[in-house]
Amino acid sequence: MSQQLIQASLEIIIGIFTLFTGGEFFVQGAAALSLILGIPQLVIGLTVVSLGTSAPELFVSIGSFFRGSDAIAVGNIVGSNIFNVLVVLGSSALVMPLRVESRLVRRDVPLLLAVSTAVWGMASSGRFSWQSGVALLIALGINTIWEIRTAREEPQGIKDAEPEIQFNSYSKKWLRSIGKIIAGILILGFGSNLLISGAKSLASAYGLSETVIGLTIVSAGTSLPELITSLVASLRGKTDLAIGNVIGSSLLNQLLVLGSCALFSGSKGLVVEEVLIQRDIPIMILTVLACMPIFWTKGIISRSEGGILLLLYILYLADQIIPYTIPTFQDDLRMIVIYLILPIGLLSLSFKAYRYWQKAT
Repeated sequence: MSQQLIQASLEIIIGIFTLFTGGEFFVQGAAALSLILGIPQLVIGLTVVSLGTSAPELFVSIGSFFRGSDAIAVGNIVGSNIFNVLVVLGSSALVMPLRVESRLVRRDVPLLLAVSTAVWGMASSGRFSWQSGVALLIALGINTIWEIRTAREEPQGIKDAEPEIQFNSYSKKWLRSIGKIIAGILILGFGSNLLISGAKSLASAYGLSETVIGLTIVSAGTSLPELITSLVASLRGKTDLAIGNVIGSSLLNQLLVLGSCALFSGSKGLVVEEVLIQRDIPIMILTVLACMPIFWTKGIISRSEGGILLLLYILYLADQIIPYTIPTFQDDLRMIVIYLILPIGLLSLSFKAYRYWQKAT
């Protein structure tokens, strides 16, 4: 048993590291090739770089599906979005209070909320059909075009917040660029296989369900690029990039990653566990909904609000793990959350929303 745990842990750690490395190679190669083709830097930042940070989720979820682990595939997507909002956004706010641009409040967050709600509706039957996948991918194309068009019309401050591409760091050679893309894809494929294998072994060793593994360890591992990108952006004072990275990645996870998995599922469909429909997808939607009043607080996500987001993730993680470790404490924890923490949180958010609308009128 101990040897199996050590092997599973090593596979997970090496898998996460190789996913991060593969994503970097993919971004460098794709960005260099885009520059050779004369694609504007803004467009590269909104598409190629965003795709690079979501590449681990894409490869892991698609790899999980083809290995018959629908639970890990869907759990990874849902868990990554919860991790993005609660951990990535919360950690970035602890480093430096995040100033929210009005574009995020009036466009991006409502769009993420609408997409998340639509995904919940699609999942309600217990499967994502290939038609759902097509719809999500079409929505991705429409949103990408809209994003590029509206970004060109935004003030310079918004444009400057997009991911930077260092022109001089790339050699404008076709072979080198294509070689980096191929190397990135190969490394991502290898890393995703390692992570999936380690996750399945860990689930087997501890008696955890694949859904829980996907929602926790796998999703946290594939979300590390977003966490590192947002933390570095916060340290450099580029708070718009830190927030935009979270929202953009969460959208891509649902539109691109989930859409691709559902499309590849064909007539079989992508199976969604009942617990995801009843608990985790609603929690994913609530985390996005909770962002709205936080974003209204003088246009700043404060350190205290960042700490609250991290605390909520710790509680979410505890609710996932405790049934398998201390089952007798499970009901007590949920009572505390339902009758104490949630009412306090809802009252606080409602008060913030009331103050915002009072000032607005």
